Amino acid sequence: MSSNVVRTKLENQHSESEQQVRTDLAACYRLAHRFGFSEIIWNHITARIPGPENHFLLHQFGLRYDEVTASNLLKVDQEGRVIDGADDINVTGFVIHSGIYTARKDIACVMHTHGPAAVAVSALERGLVPMAQGAMMFYDNVAYHDYEGLSTDMAERERLIANLGDKCAMILRNHGVLTVGRNVAEAFMLMYYLEDACRLQMQVLSSGEKPRLPPPEVCQRTREQYKECWPGKYEWSALIRLLDKEDPSYRD
Repeated sequence: MSSNVVRTKLENQHSESEQQVRTDLAACYRLAHRFGFSEIIWNHITARIPGPENHFLLHQFGLRYDEVTASNLLKVDQEGRVIDGADDINVTGFVIHSGIYTARKDIACVMHTHGPAAVAVSALERGLVPMAQGAMMFYDNVAYHDYEGLSTDMAERERLIANLGDKCAMILRNHGVLTVGRNVAEAFMLMYYLEDACRLQMQVLSSGEKPRLPPPEVCQRTREQYKECWPGKYEWSALIRLLDKEDPSYRD
């Protein structure tokens, strides 16, 4: 079956708004794979489907990120029941993400990764430090959640929600990182820049030199300046063009 036929069938099956979210989320998985944010089949990225049902999409457990397409994403409800797709769900993905969607009505995408640099920073007592410009968009905008083991306990949801508060990112101590966005583009680009800030921090620390940190007022001002070019506003369309050039099968 050709890609055009598959896409036509998919568009007939889902609403236009859901189809757009599916396409964006599939692109996000492919980009996460391309930039090294995937861990074979592990971790998870979800996106809320517009509408009163409060359903969201996540990838089928067992698929690599480069295998995710718009049509093989699973649609689940707030109880973890699969509404559409193969009945193979990542339990930790449901536990972490479902609580955030319930508490944060402003959030449409949640991304969780175990990028090497971010995991390294998650093990540091001070966490993320504003050593350079890129880290300053997260100044006073990163939450922390202490490690409790694998996230399979539904009771942990309430603690995750409380710790996240109104922040755009959260460092899961000794575990990884999480970003949230008003759309898929925002969540992905926040993760891209967060991982980059963590990588730079570990490089600076590995030098053995004491880092020079800007004063708090400069960090605050820089964070406010970033709001004019907030992640996802300009970069997403460029990344979509890159995917479409290299491998547009994520749209299937």
